[in-house]
Amino acid sequence: MITFFEATLAELSIHRIGNKLQDEFYVLSENSMHIQDEMLNQLLLQYFLSPYEKVNEIYRFMHPNNDLNLNEVYHFAAEIFDNGTVFHDNSKKLATYLYEISNHPKIKSGELYIAYFENVQIEGDLHDAIGIFKSETKESYLKVYPEQNGFGLSYEQEAINISKLDKGCLIFNTDKEEGFKVAVIDQTNRSAEAVYWKDEFLKLKIRNDNYNQTQNVLGVYKSFVTEKLDDDFEISKTDKIDLLNRSMKYFKEKESFDIDEFANEVIANKEGIESFKSYKKSYEEEFDTPIADTFDISNAAVKKQAKAFKSILKLDKNFHIYIHGNKDLIEKGFDDDKVMNYYKVFFKEEE
Repeated sequence: MITFFEATLAELSIHRIGNKLQDEFYVLSENSMHIQDEMLNQLLLQYFLSPYEKVNEIYRFMHPNNDLNLNEVYHFAAEIFDNGTVFHDNSKKLATYLYEISNHPKIKSGELYIAYFENVQIEGDLHDAIGIFKSETKESYLKVYPEQNGFGLSYEQEAINISKLDKGCLIFNTDKEEGFKVAVIDQTNRSAEAVYWKDEFLKLKIRNDNYNQTQNVLGVYKSFVTEKLDDDFEISKTDKIDLLNRSMKYFKEKESFDIDEFANEVIANKEGIESFKSYKKSYEEEFDTPIADTFDISNAAVKKQAKAFKSILKLDKNFHIYIHGNKDLIEKGFDDDKVMNYYKVFFKEEE
């Protein structure tokens, strides 16, 4: 969990980054800024840090050659933490490096903010942090002001909405040898061009903690039920939904995960258990992401994954049936006269 109740913004550098592929340029500031206006300072803290209150995933810097110093962002950040007087010079190096990799035609130009924060809390501890933020989306705002006999109205174009941070990362001055603790925001992370931020610019790997173990095993199990089971077994959609519901019940009620206990309680079928364990092993090998057989369950990860576990049976475009409990209270059949499938649902009371 990340909070900023005690945080202060010590120094800020602003640069502008264009799209290199589009022959746009970059503009570097000559000096950094020390914000004196208290209202502006609070607005900047809200803009830069408030999105991280809902972030649970923590990353580490990495490099394919396993030498962290070859990761440019890690290298520049480490220099800043070691010697604060090089903050602005290294902010310019970060801006130049980002420009060099901004070579996808859909990458938007925008302002790049490099900020140095003191006393940002992560997982219960206070640390200094370096923030790297990019503002790409501009909006228009109306301004109403009093004037003689009433009010006047004007507008401002190309303004920044402080409630919408496009891209950002917070690098915490802790766990340096492991690649620091890094939290990431990317509002365009579903777009193909957006991988440049996390994968090419920052070069991050997920930290393998209880949150990510919980999230990974739930994700693997969901894929197993929805995609793999049909290859090995004849299974109805209601049985799939029941398997998903039972897995979510397990994770909500238990404090720790044990793969054998989970398999026996949720899957409860010898061939199905073997298939799931094999599927999990293949996932670990393909994505180089080991998932422990036992770990403490993260409630935050369960809550997030629960949104993706759909218990809805969709019937043509006419009906949706939500199945939350006993699957034996719904039966599937076929009507010869209408030549159509049907479901029979049993219940005691109508609410």
